[in-house]
Amino acid sequence: MELAGLEKGQVVAERSQHLTRDSLVRYAGASGDFNPIHYRDDVAQRVGLEGVLAHGMLTMGLASSIVGELVGDTSRIASYVVRFTKPVLVDPEAGADVDVAVTVGAVNDDGSVRLDLAVTTGGQKVLGKAQLVVRA
Repeated sequence: MELAGLEKGQVVAERSQHLTRDSLVRYAGASGDFNPIHYRDDVAQRVGLEGVLAHGMLTMGLASSIVGELVGDTSRIASYVVRFTKPVLVDPEAGADVDVAVTVGAVNDDGSVRLDLAVTTGGQKVLGKAQLVVRA
């Protein structure tokens, strides 16, 4: 993605990623995070959750992957910050869709661009202040 010519407020990408319980098991294996709240309803409910949750880092990674594909060279990503605002509940049958919209938040004097991510599931924001800075 060429940064020159981008304007604040411009939507540069949108994507929906479907998660299943199988997705969570695969991520647990890759990350080593086998906390049972990510695959067992009984444990999740015992600690006061509505059900099994997607890993926060999985959600964060899915959200940023769209930017990685846009810029091609992920070494151009200078920073990435998020605030976790709501968990992604993954239904045993229906799964969950994580929707990401990428908007230009700022075009900086040095040619870098701040990209703001709107990350939702079921119409509810799951990441707050999700922002990446991409170098020119």
